[in-house]
Amino acid sequence: MSLLSGRLIRWQVRYGRHDLPWQRTRDPYRIWLSEVMLQQTQVATVIPYYERFLARFPDVKALAGAQLDDVLALWSGLGYYSRARNLHAAAQILVESWGGRFPRTRKALASLPGLGRSTAAAIAVFAFGEREAILDGNVKRVLARHFAVRGYPGEKRVEKRLWILAETQVPASRIERYTQALMDLGAGVCTRARPACPRCPLRASCKARSEGKVQAYPRPRPRKPVPLKKTAMLLLLRDGEVLLEKRSPVGLWGGLWCLPEISPGADPRDYCRRRLGARLASAKRLPVLRHGFTHFTLNITPVVCRVASASPCASEPGQVWLPLDEAAEAAVPAPVRKLLNSLQTA
Repeated sequence: MSLLSGRLIRWQVRYGRHDLPWQRTRDPYRIWLSEVMLQQTQVATVIPYYERFLARFPDVKALAGAQLDDVLALWSGLGYYSRARNLHAAAQILVESWGGRFPRTRKALASLPGLGRSTAAAIAVFAFGEREAILDGNVKRVLARHFAVRGYPGEKRVEKRLWILAETQVPASRIERYTQALMDLGAGVCTRARPACPRCPLRASCKARSEGKVQAYPRPRPRKPVPLKKTAMLLLLRDGEVLLEKRSPVGLWGGLWCLPEISPGADPRDYCRRRLGARLASAKRLPVLRHGFTHFTLNITPVVCRVASASPCASEPGQVWLPLDEAAEAAVPAPVRKLLNSLQTA
């Protein structure tokens, strides 16, 4: 056992996290679900989603047999919706090709949709006790600081170096405790901003600390201008119902129900006439709602449109009229739910 792994294991026993809802289980389904939800999302945000998801889909067969709309509805607000689509697809593969059982090895797990090398390794470790290295964002930061690895971890050269270091530190025993320790240290002590170095079990051997340059490691993502995109979303109202449209399965908000969109300068009356064969009694623009994504910012201009009750109002395939309260609980993205809720409280 290396000096690093030994210190981490002893530290985790005393100071690590032991009461997370996906701990103290070897159930690969629960571990898989938690690891996917934790991709790019903080623990505190994940916990209520995890608990609701398990209550609705307690095992992989229940998830595989579910409608994708129901899965997306439970995921709504958690973001990165491809994770939910991949979970559903992977569950179906596990039932159809694996008899509802999870493969034990990291390589086999990584063949499932949505599982990269590190996530698959974490599942193999926690569910099956396999001896594998992980390298999520927190672990990259811990290793980059401890070994003073220069460069941005997203670069292939730097990531390759970090993987080599991660693999050399894996102990021969107590692998679950060691892996949890790495996660806990990165999440609670060796944080990106204001790391708590005096409380770190690796402070004596940390090269970044000895250099007095903890904040210099790892190098942040090179800054690029964040593009600004604009759209208008139509809140088409008719007799207490609102119109939703289903997005295509891929791309932004793939498979979710959204409000109809037009360009910010377009006339909503034209949309209503062309798509619904109806006319509008009124159209009111609301203040812009800004929503941030990883690679761009979206400015949404909401337009509240009252559809004339005397007008015919058919729906095209992929469209549905729902009461406002039901629409807000459907598989809609966070900004759409915010707009729908604002109408209910107005």
